[in-house]
Amino acid sequence: MIRFILVVIVVVGFLILSIPILILEWLIGKFAPRFRDITSLRLVQYVFKLVMFISGVKTTVIGEENVPKGEAVLYVGNHRSFFDILITYSRCPDLTGYVAKDGMIKIPLLSHWMKRLYCLFLNRDDIKEGLKTILKGIDQIKAGISMCIFPEGTRNKDPKAPMRPFKEGSLKMAEKTGCAIIPMALTNTSAIFEDQFPKIRSRHIILEYGKPIYPKELPKEDRKFLGAYTQNIIQEMLDKNAELV
Repeated sequence: MIRFILVVIVVVGFLILSIPILILEWLIGKFAPRFRDITSLRLVQYVFKLVMFISGVKTTVIGEENVPKGEAVLYVGNHRSFFDILITYSRCPDLTGYVAKDGMIKIPLLSHWMKRLYCLFLNRDDIKEGLKTILKGIDQIKAGISMCIFPEGTRNKDPKAPMRPFKEGSLKMAEKTGCAIIPMALTNTSAIFEDQFPKIRSRHIILEYGKPIYPKELPKEDRKFLGAYTQNIIQEMLDKNAELV
């Protein structure tokens, strides 16, 4: 429980103490938006790394060279833990917005930081609103901001259960922009927190980045079921890495 308490103190403390920073970043953005964006990115990455250090998370990263430099991409991963966001976001080389459930927009300060970092809020129950979110993601990729999505739709809370089928519409951001899809396989992340909630345990996890997938280079059948195609690649990485933790 000590780790859990320390993590709560760090997260809540950051959100409260960062109120002046949000105001300062807003002012900086009036004159130097790129500088504001990068400083916000690095600050939050530092806090995420601190949380993982306190939690005792030991990360093995495979295939990071597969992430293209200097271009926006769509990160796609399996999702079993809150820590999936911390682990992956802390390694983003440039601006990256995450697609989150719309319920998070109600959380004060946290939602402000998420908006500041180009995150989008998806309403899964309203097709029209969901489409607007995907279109916004397309615009952000075109503007050079990478996006990250977990196409299972929600965290898969059973560590022994297979991945839920990927929602095909989630990958429209890559189809419509032609950007690379970067498959991410996260192994053993639920063992950090969810498997023994509310305790946080020191765990070894594996994050593997697959080779870039460019939708336009795929055969027609694979393009038609891009979600399933990407999910199969992630599953192969998960199967391969299961014995390494």
